[in-house]
Parts: sequence; structure tokens; C-alpha cells
Amino acid sequence: MEEQDAAVTAGLRGRASQALRRRHNWEQLAKFCVVGATGYVVNLLVYVALLDGANLHYRVAATGSFLVAVTNNYLLNRLWTFRHHRGHFGYQGLRFFVVSLLVYGGNLGILTALVELGLGKIVSQAIAIVLVTPANFIGNKLWSFRRQH
Repeated sequence: MEEQDAAVTAGLRGRASQALRRRHNWEQLAKFCVVGATGYVVNLLVYVALLDGANLHYRVAATGSFLVAVTNNYLLNRLWTFRHHRGHFGYQGLRFFVVSLLVYGGNLGILTALVELGLGKIVSQAIAIVLVTPANFIGNKLWSFRRQH
């Protein structure tokens, strides 16, 4: 059993190493980060508007800003980052939303921890978004926008 585990681990390492050497993957990551940057700005602007303008609790404001940003990010990633990997709009969108919900759970946990540690609510949200971005890219690349055979 240990030999099988070692073989599986070695195979995964080999595929990961090959993936890291492909220029296309780095270009996709760069595009994903550009889209993420727009989503980051959208998220923070909506968050501040809901937090300060609408005087909502920071978790409610984070949820509202998440919904707006995830819509922005899905559309831009579908049209630009992963345009050659388009599947059914709704099916792919649902997968993107599931990945985003899981990542948002991490975001909300980090946000809550940072706020409770005394960091400002806006700074905490800004940090939380950055920390969950790698998981977001990996989930969307490998599942939401994976190449259909």
C-alpha cells in the first residue's frame, strides 16, 4: 500500500512539474490575476459601500461584495482567461460558484480572525482576499474551466 501511495505521489509531482514548465499555464495565471485584480477592486468598493454607506455588519457587507465580485470574475474569466475552455455557460458557472463559495468560506474565516485580532475591517478584507487567491485559481483551473475531452 505504501508503494502505491509513493507511486501516486511521484506521478502527481511529475505532472505538477510539467505544468509549471508550460508557458500557457503561466499566461493563464497572469490573466487570472488581472481578472482577480478587477474583482479585488470591485469587492473592496462594494464592501466599503455596504459597510460604510449602507451601515451593514462587516460579514453581511463581505457577503454582498463577494456576490458582485464573483459575478464579475466569472464573466471575465470565461470571456478572457479560459476562453478556449468554455463549456455550458450555466454548468461552468455553477462550478465556478461552488469553488468561489468554498474559497469565500476561507475568506470569511480569515476576515473574522483578523477583525477579532484588532485589524481594521477594510484592511482585513483586503488581506483575506489576497490569501485565498491561489486556492481560487487552482480550483477554477482544475475544475470549473478544465478542458473537456
